[in-house]
Amino acid sequence: QERLGVARNVLAARLKSLVHHGVLEPRPYSQRPPRNEYVLTAKGKDLYGVLVTLHAWGEKHVYGDEPSGIVLRHKTCGHDLKPRIACGCCNEMVRPREVEVVFTENRPTVGEVMPAKDEAA
Repeated sequence: QERLGVARNVLAARLKSLVHHGVLEPRPYSQRPPRNEYVLTAKGKDLYGVLVTLHAWGEKHVYGDEPSGIVLRHKTCGHDLKPRIACGCCNEMVRPREVEVVFTENRPTVGEVMPAKDEAA
């Protein structure tokens, strides 16, 4: 909490929301006093690519030439991670202009798949 510079109630609300949305799940690690650790669910693990890409975007567009203080390093080769997007079928690197957005029939609206705000609380 101190390291993040965020108030305890704000962190608690964010944690509750992540649990509610199935990104994290509590696992007890102590009975006295009762305490939980929070672990990623499969849904949370699927956010990995999003977070790595968002981090790279922030490094470039928020921090620019200034260091952010966070480095993602590839353990195997030891170099700083530079995320790229590759096709899951052919493993070819994919550039934005090489992607086609296809709208399928009967696709649900966001309102049909996301809980209403009052349900999320």
